[in-house]
Amino acid sequence: MEPVKIHVPNELMEPAEMQEFEGTCQLGRLSMNGDDYAFSEPCTWRVQVTNTGGALLVRGAAQAEGVCACARCLEDARIPLTGEVEGYFVISPEGEDDDMEGDEFDALPESHDIDLAPLIVQGLMLDAPARPLCREDCAGLCPRCGQDLNQGTCSCASEEDADAGNPFAVLRGLTFD
Repeated sequence: MEPVKIHVPNELMEPAEMQEFEGTCQLGRLSMNGDDYAFSEPCTWRVQVTNTGGALLVRGAAQAEGVCACARCLEDARIPLTGEVEGYFVISPEGEDDDMEGDEFDALPESHDIDLAPLIVQGLMLDAPARPLCREDCAGLCPRCGQDLNQGTCSCASEEDADAGNPFAVLRGLTFD
């Protein structure tokens, strides 16, 4: 993904100042939670940058629709994603808080350009489902023949024949008294 830069104007260097920014960006292809998502439409984002006195707080949201393989049937699943965009940028090294860990903030670059791309991707990743589905009632694939059960039943043999290759089939008749 290409950088999504916003320039922080000098007016925002004053404590309690705030400004909104919005735009779109192309995500292309991203890997989220082990699934590859393709984004053909642009991602829209909107953030508010607030000077908290010594640092800039960036908060907002990003929305996009990604296409990935359904976890059950492997067909294309269209997944709408809405992620929270959040970042904290220390204005000067003297403004750093000793109690804060380094991964909680970034330093504002001398150019005053903030790249929102990592924040947008992080927010969308947190919204990505662990198991993307093309629809809630997706029947998936037959484990024996691979038939897409959303398109109809498969021609697999009866349950007894299916049990022939299953070493645990003998436990089917086991009773607990």
